[in-house]
Amino acid sequence: LIKYLPLYSEEQYRRHEVRPGITGWAQVNGRNNISWKKKFELDIWYVDHMSFWLDMKIFFLTIKKVFVREGINMEGMATTEPFNGNN
Repeated sequence: LIKYLPLYSEEQYRRHEVRPGITGWAQVNGRNNISWKKKFELDIWYVDHMSFWLDMKIFFLTIKKVFVREGINMEGMATTEPFNGNN
């Protein structure tokens, strides 16, 4: 969300080095069931390793996740906790 931008560290801001899409590496590796720290780690890993083949893997994993319905929300929450710059 735009309101989170001022909270990003330089390293976290690297996730914006690529154009956003409808899915991503963090989404297929836990989505809302992982911490913000882990989401940033996964997003930055993707920035450093992006390729056509990785995008194809993400595409097919996304289809699988839709049917399996994993990682949709954190325990006891509708989605995930709000980002505060430290989580």
